[in-house]
Amino acid sequence: MESDERPGTILSDAESWKVFERSQHGRLAICVGGEPDIYPINFLAHNGLLLLRTNPGTKLAGLTVNDKVAFEVDEVVDDEAWSVVLHGTARVIESQTEIDEADKLPLKPWIPTRKYTYVEITPNRIHGRHFELGEEPERY
Repeated sequence: MESDERPGTILSDAESWKVFERSQHGRLAICVGGEPDIYPINFLAHNGLLLLRTNPGTKLAGLTVNDKVAFEVDEVVDDEAWSVVLHGTARVIESQTEIDEADKLPLKPWIPTRKYTYVEITPNRIHGRHFELGEEPERY
């Protein structure tokens, strides 16, 4: 009996990275005070790294205490969807030379705030899936 289910296709690392390159918004997962938390973030995938901007606060404090992060992006176009998760190591950019270079990139806050702290995430592992969307198959 042929199945009418379509569970999704596993993406290669390169295909997964392409989803990050064409996206601008995702979710950063970190551990803050021993508890997991998720933050919506706009970002830029650039030269094999993720860059984001933030302000001092809970998120930045969590990143400096525990530099291991996960970052997730979902994309839906018409009847297709992609979901990609990246695990990596975060680092606050402190060198003025690196800050000056980052300032030249097209990474701006989405809301009217001043975010002067850059964070770079170096990927350690990436995995993703592609889905063809559709109605649930008949149960029986």
